[in-house]
Amino acid sequence: MITASNIFVKYGDRVLLDRINLVIGQSDKVGLVGRNGAGKSTLLKIIAGTMSPDDGQIARPGGSTLGFLHQEMNLPKGKTVMEETLTAFEEAKRLEQRINEIHEEMDHRTDYESDGYHRLLEEFSEANDRFHLLGGVSMEAEAEKVLKGLGFKQNDFNRKTDEFSGGWQMRIELAKMLLQRPDFLLLDEPTNHLDIESIIWLERFLKDYNGSVIVISHDKQFLDNVTNRTVEVELGNVYDYKAAYSKYVALREERREKQLSAYQNQQRVIAQKEQTINRFMAKATKTSMAQSMQKQLNKIERIEVVEEDTSTMNIRFPPAPRSGQVVLEGKKLSKAYGKLLVLDGVDIKLDRGDRVAFVGQNGQGKTTLAKIIVNELTLTSGELTLGHNVQIGYYAQNQSDSLHSNQTVLETMEMASPPEMRTRLRAILGAFMFSGEDADKKVSVLSGGERARLALACLLLRPFNLLVLDEPTNHLDMLSKDVLKQAILEYDGTLIIVSHDREFLSNLTTRTIEFRDRQLHDHLGDVNFFLEKRELDNMRDVELSKPASNGGPKAAPKKELSHEERKRLLRAVSNAEKKVERLEAEIAAIEKKMAAPDFYESPDAVKISQSYNDKQAELEKAMEEWAEAQETMEEAE
Repeated sequence: MITASNIFVKYGDRVLLDRINLVIGQSDKVGLVGRNGAGKSTLLKIIAGTMSPDDGQIARPGGSTLGFLHQEMNLPKGKTVMEETLTAFEEAKRLEQRINEIHEEMDHRTDYESDGYHRLLEEFSEANDRFHLLGGVSMEAEAEKVLKGLGFKQNDFNRKTDEFSGGWQMRIELAKMLLQRPDFLLLDEPTNHLDIESIIWLERFLKDYNGSVIVISHDKQFLDNVTNRTVEVELGNVYDYKAAYSKYVALREERREKQLSAYQNQQRVIAQKEQTINRFMAKATKTSMAQSMQKQLNKIERIEVVEEDTSTMNIRFPPAPRSGQVVLEGKKLSKAYGKLLVLDGVDIKLDRGDRVAFVGQNGQGKTTLAKIIVNELTLTSGELTLGHNVQIGYYAQNQSDSLHSNQTVLETMEMASPPEMRTRLRAILGAFMFSGEDADKKVSVLSGGERARLALACLLLRPFNLLVLDEPTNHLDMLSKDVLKQAILEYDGTLIIVSHDREFLSNLTTRTIEFRDRQLHDHLGDVNFFLEKRELDNMRDVELSKPASNGGPKAAPKKELSHEERKRLLRAVSNAEKKVERLEAEIAAIEKKMAAPDFYESPDAVKISQSYNDKQAELEKAMEEWAEAQETMEEAE
């Protein structure tokens, strides 16, 4: 086990970890949670031995092994993915070489009864056992299995590691660590760069892992599926719960309620005793009794209500300027990177007020299409048109990484700000939890969560009516994610959001576009409605699902709808009806123009006729969506 004793860490005047004690058992699966900046990563580094506390110590059994995946890892260059991954088996390779040497020596020796020969046999047996334990017999097969589980394809194995982005290089480091199977596995935000399929594979791997796991993550479902214990870091202290995340939240609330109740009861008892003491002290005959009661009162161990960090951002997106009815329209869009075709002749159309989620595996083109829409990438072929007065607000997946590290927080805001907003910058920073001297901090010293908050603050400096968010929850803590979600719910413009976080996406959108096999599959309703329609429990299953043996999906048992699910179905039906009504009105208006005697002599006749055909096709699709939503509603009832 690992024992952390009396750990004390102080930065300037701020105590980050205040004499904390923690024990990690041999097979514990621990979720380390808390606000950004609370000290989770610092504690993990101290446990790993890469950082020393100001006071206190870490004890770990001699001979035990430890693996630590953190955010600042640098992968060596020059090797292929498979070559680099196989460095995880260095001990196994040394053992293999020694086993071969012993074999060769034994072939030439005839002193079978000597002590030296027996020692050689013992060494051979120990080396062979250890070699098998480390997976030496099937090194490449094991490496291939783990790499594929983390999202690599067969043709990636011989590519140089230099060719891959930081997120994919992190996967290689993770693969090496998993193959080494250390006694203690420490993971800092391992899901940040993984798609849903890789996340579920990692969940299964860690669930069956024989050693101890300590993981920092803001993915609630991942924590629930992997951990059996939650350690909360808050205001310098740690609070230990023998439960996974969701149960921890309930236990934490229960603990605070009991603590507050006990505190209030004790305060009432103390007040009553002090009142009695004061009354007795006024009487000479009862002074000694009053002094005795005071001594008893002084011995009472006072209950303290633990402070709680409830500070959070105050986000409100600016009101969206009015755009045209059609916000964007793309026809026959294709995008290739060299020989790799990502999008193949896809169509997309967004109307004013649409709220769309992009979902699907990594590499299927979600971010690519988002970048094409915001004009950061050019199309290989096809045509994308933005509607009248469309103004885009864009938060990129790596937005916080693009900030200039040598600038201060305030300078970063000034660079992004139009002149009329300059006087309000400090107030906006205050709303994003950068108060006072925080504005003069260099970006280079900010945590990942602080950088994400700063990038979001920059986004709010200009008005927009098309908001494109690509993985906006990366680096945000649980409370900040909730605040951001509420702000998006209140945003009154058109929305595109790319995310693999099912809980965050829930109820945020009215359409879900699934990216699969270079095509777009458009579904009515939010992500939950999409999942229900596919008769699956969660988005992880959606991305891993395969047809049943009879060629179709297995039928899910009918279930009672919750109030929220019923509301969502009703909203989907209502949205579909409104779309049908709008299209019918537009078609009627065109038909009126076409009924004019001289219509076919006008120069716009061809254009209007084409528009009429497009509207008819759109109406047919909308009617199908309405019928589908209505049928789902009727089946549920």
